[in-house]
Amino acid sequence: MAKPWGILLLVSMAFALGIASNFLLRFLPATATMIQLIAADLSVPALVLRPPSLRLLGDDNAKESGSNGGNESWRMVMLHNMTDDELLLAASMAPRISSLVQGAPKVAFMFLVRGELPLAPLWERFFHGHTGLFSVYVHPDPSYLGSPEKGSVFYGRRVPSKEARWGQSSIVEAERRLLANALLDTTNEHFVLLSETCIPLYNFTTVYSYLMHSTGATSFIDLFDNASSRGRYKRAMAPAITPAQWRKGSQWFAVDRSLALRVIEDVTYFPVFQRHCSAPCIMDEHYLPTFVAASRCNGNANRTLTYTRWTRGPHPDSYNEVSVGLLEGMRINKNCTDGGGNTSVCYLFARKFPSRALPELLRLAPRVMRFG
Repeated sequence: MAKPWGILLLVSMAFALGIASNFLLRFLPATATMIQLIAADLSVPALVLRPPSLRLLGDDNAKESGSNGGNESWRMVMLHNMTDDELLLAASMAPRISSLVQGAPKVAFMFLVRGELPLAPLWERFFHGHTGLFSVYVHPDPSYLGSPEKGSVFYGRRVPSKEARWGQSSIVEAERRLLANALLDTTNEHFVLLSETCIPLYNFTTVYSYLMHSTGATSFIDLFDNASSRGRYKRAMAPAITPAQWRKGSQWFAVDRSLALRVIEDVTYFPVFQRHCSAPCIMDEHYLPTFVAASRCNGNANRTLTYTRWTRGPHPDSYNEVSVGLLEGMRINKNCTDGGGNTSVCYLFARKFPSRALPELLRLAPRVMRFG
């Protein structure tokens, strides 16, 4: 007959095994990623390093419904199924210097969108022929259930998303989510935030070279200090954030790998913004500029690479009519600096272009932007 303490020991072991199994099943994707990232940080020879293998949910495992309105079937394919906590933990352990990893450095193009990508055909032409030098990440509203066709550079590049509302902390959370996903690819060296209304103003080779070889700056974040922006500061943010550190700027940024990691690891300024940044404080206009100013990040050009024109009050201009003159005016501007001197190329991207502008953009791309 088994002794009482023996039965108790067996029950305890079974309970412990159950908990361990549940933990491993829940955290396996992040754990597998972290093992590879830890190997990279331990200076394993670059020859054996590879970008982390995320758990791609392919066609066999994709979320699927039988039909859409009884006529059209759809599949939603995502990059992985990690939670935000798992994702941020894995990304925080990523190598800080991508040059330690074998392979050409890449630019991560991160699309924060509502749903469809109406200008996707233009971007497809922009990316064509440059496989291995870029990666794509798409963060749509979770209510969007569509998927690009197989063969598209956007297919399978959707990240697990949450609702992102303008002016609220959720939109900055989405930006950090995109950065964290892109950081898991250890060959990504530069990270560019874009929307569904953005277009490239130059061909891929020019954009890639500009980001990789800029002499004076490795990040492009718009930040300025003026009377109107100071009025949005909340005294409750002190002492973590002081009025002297408060900045405003464009939401659309390009950052290097080191700064991207600092942003997703931020536990000093981001929680303060989450608690206290509400109207008239607009978090996507203030968090990153203030973070850069307060944490004294080096290598920033103090400007955005995305052209936006404001002549209609609080909303940017939309370009329904596209012409050579319009595009050339965005491409050439001699009033900016890259941190190492003046440059005639101030903007690599532009917004806001609606879907109706696509035919003319496709027609003018070979002539003006030199691709397609």
